[in-house]
Amino acid sequence: MVIGSWGRQALPLCSAPFPAIQTFFSMTDAPDTPDTIQEPRYWSDGRWTAQVIKNEDDDGWAVSMTLKGEAEPALVGPWTMGRDKKNPKPLDVSAFHTLVKTASEVVRRHEQQLHAQLNKSIHITTADGQRLRVALAIVPDDEGATATLSAQDELGEEVARASAPPTFKLTPASAAAWAEGGFQRVRLADFGVQHGPIRRNWHCQCRQSPARRRAACPPPKIPPVGPG
Repeated sequence: MVIGSWGRQALPLCSAPFPAIQTFFSMTDAPDTPDTIQEPRYWSDGRWTAQVIKNEDDDGWAVSMTLKGEAEPALVGPWTMGRDKKNPKPLDVSAFHTLVKTASEVVRRHEQQLHAQLNKSIHITTADGQRLRVALAIVPDDEGATATLSAQDELGEEVARASAPPTFKLTPASAAAWAEGGFQRVRLADFGVQHGPIRRNWHCQCRQSPARRRAACPPPKIPPVGPG
């Protein structure tokens, strides 16, 4: 196909005299793709990033998995030595998929643990025989956590809600006392305790120094991804 002529010579589409045309089509027709990187020691799919790093404890290697937007890795574990027994085994598609699966499971477990830590509920029977489900919900914050007590009847209808200190210990006795007191706001002074901030940064001790992280939260074992 030709688009015209230059003197006596027919010019093919997007030939040298028209570089701007070729550039325009390449810019407008190219689909948007995530930032993917596939290097022997650095692999990313735009959401998860795997990085092979030197192990701090010995002469071996480790691999970290970091979720986009997070400052610290969700997972750090040992990595396989290469065939030369000196350099790390290069990352590949299969290894990366295994790492993503393992890191996602770690994040899911942390989220479940955090939810259980911040949300508790019990069932009580009041003095007049009413069955209630009393729940304590804590909202972490960098400046200081807040908490809310709520009560629901057997039909799931909320009958009371009040603020409480995040250090409130929910027990059958404390829930019954709150109900019998008319579901009033629970004041921190009622318990004679002080509390520090419960922060959003919920990856527990795994976000501390490497030595403390290893002692508090040993990294889970990463399934083998093939021969070294």
